[in-house]
Formats: sequence, C-alpha cells, structure tokens
Amino acid sequence: MTAVIWIWIAAFGACIGSFLNVVIARLPKGGFLSKARSCCPECGRTIRWFDLIPVVSFFILKGRCRDCKARISPRYPIVEGAGALAAVFCFWMYGLELRAGLAFGVLMLLLTISLIDLDTVEIPDCLIIALIPFAAAAAFGWQDITVTERAIGFFAISLPMLLITLAVSGAFGGGDIKLMAVSGFLLGWKSALAALFIALLFGGGYAIFLMASGRRGRGEHMVFGPALCLGISASLLFGSEMIDFYLHLLM
Repeated sequence: MTAVIWIWIAAFGACIGSFLNVVIARLPKGGFLSKARSCCPECGRTIRWFDLIPVVSFFILKGRCRDCKARISPRYPIVEGAGALAAVFCFWMYGLELRAGLAFGVLMLLLTISLIDLDTVEIPDCLIIALIPFAAAAAFGWQDITVTERAIGFFAISLPMLLITLAVSGAFGGGDIKLMAVSGFLLGWKSALAALFIALLFGGGYAIFLMASGRRGRGEHMVFGPALCLGISASLLFGSEMIDFYLHLLM
C-alpha cells in the first residue's frame, strides 16, 4: 500500500506540472482562462486526451506531434517530472502535514515564475499575488518563525533592492522586488537573507558565464527571477539547516 500511495502522490504532482505547462504557455499571452483545448503549436491540431498523460505521452510519442511529427519541447515532461519529484519530496519530508502542501504549492509557483521570467523577462503580478496566501499560511506551518521575523523579512531584502533600483535604473525588476517582499514574509528575515545569498551565488555565476561566452554584454539586462526562486526554494526547505551550518563555521 505504501508504494501505491507514493505513486499516487507522484501522479498528482505530475498532473499539477502538466497544468503549469498550460499556465506558462498561456498566461503571458493573456489566454490563461481560455477554454480551448491544448493543440500543437505547429499544425494546430487538438491534442487527443490519451496524448496528455504527463511524462508518459512524451516518450510514447517519441517527443513528436502525433499528426505533423513536429518536435515537442522537452520542457513539458521536465516540468511534469519536476512536479512529481516535488510532491514526493515534500510529503516525504513533512508527511501528511500542512507544511507539505504549503511547500509543494510554493515550489510549483516558483517554478512557474522562473520559466515565465526566462521566456518573457517579466514576473506576472498575479503569480506574486498567488504566493500571498501561502506566505500567510506559513505562519501556521512553520511556527518557529515569529510574525516579527516575518515582518522584518518583508522589508529586509525588498527595500534595499528598491533603493538600489531607484539609484541605478534597471538594477532589479519590479517583479523581483515584489517577489522578495512576499517571500521575505514567507521565510522570515534569516532565511530570506540565505535565499538572497544563494541567488547571488548562482545568478552571479550564470551572468559571468554568459558574459565570458559572449552571449551577453556588460550592462545588458539579465533575468534574476529564476535565481531568486532557486534561493527561496532552498531556504524554504533547508533554511534552518543552512543557517545552523553557517553559524557553526563561524564558531
């Protein structure tokens, strides 16, 4: 029975990932609420229901449209697989508790934000708003973080980012600032700082790689949202452990 439960949890996560693929594709175009069924972007044919099984259908079709044989982006099964892994990991880590559902929901929203930011260099406000209920509910899921710490976290990163942007135009996007404000309340100021550190580490490293490879020039805008989402995800799941490890190094 245990194996069956984990399979169902993974299947649930994969289905959520499949839904996120629709959000990622349609939200930037303003058609998220459209009732139109999924169709091939090349030939326009409606995708059959049995070709919409998360992850599995991609491999059955060998990564191509059943009708026109156009290639299907591997992003689709990757996002679906990420949903399955996230669901299994969250419920393995927290069990059948409120924190498992909250962590899974936050991770899925952050994944959506990351991919839309990569595609459009913009973070939709509606996704930031969708994070607010999770941030509020986190006060009940992670009671070791006080409301005061969460309130400080709301401003600890977002306010300096705003001031830097006012001083240096385009330093950070408005979506990045709002994301860190909500996430600061979600995490508390200590874990929010850890999230920023991770974001700067990976985001800075990626920026150096892009400039060294000639793909970006100095002064060109680079998306920072995915790096922030990575840092927030790591801090949400392992924030206390990371802080304890860092303090141990200092002692």
